[in-house]
Amino acid sequence: VQLVESGGGSVQAGGALRLSCVASEGIMDTYCMGWFRQYPGKGREGVSAMDIDGQVSHVDSVKGRFTISRDNDKNTLYLQMNILKPEDTAMYYCAASSKYGNCREVRTYDYWGQGTQVTVS
Repeated sequence: VQLVESGGGSVQAGGALRLSCVASEGIMDTYCMGWFRQYPGKGREGVSAMDIDGQVSHVDSVKGRFTISRDNDKNTLYLQMNILKPEDTAMYYCAASSKYGNCREVRTYDYWGQGTQVTVS
C-alpha cells in the first residue's frame, strides 16, 4: 500500500487545514489508519487514529480541534485541523496497518506516507 499525503502548508494561529491521504489500494481492510506528527529531533507522536470498526482516538492536545475521517470509496483518509496552534507545527504523516494492534502506536503500522509539513505562526 502506498500512501500520499497532501494539504499541509503555512497558516496563522487559529486557522484551519485539512490533510488528505490517498492510498494506492483499498483501505477498507486495513485494521488501523492514523495520523502522526514529528517535531525536529523527536520521535513520531500519534495524533489521531481510526480502527476498522470506526473507533476514533486522539491525543489529548488535539481533542476538540482535530477530526479524523475516511472515505472508503476514494481510498482517502482525512485530518481536519481547526483552531491551529504554533505547537501543532510539525511534519504530519499518514499511516496504515494491516494487522491488529494499538492504533495509537507507531509500531503497529507497516505503511507510511512521505509526510506533509504544517507550519502555524
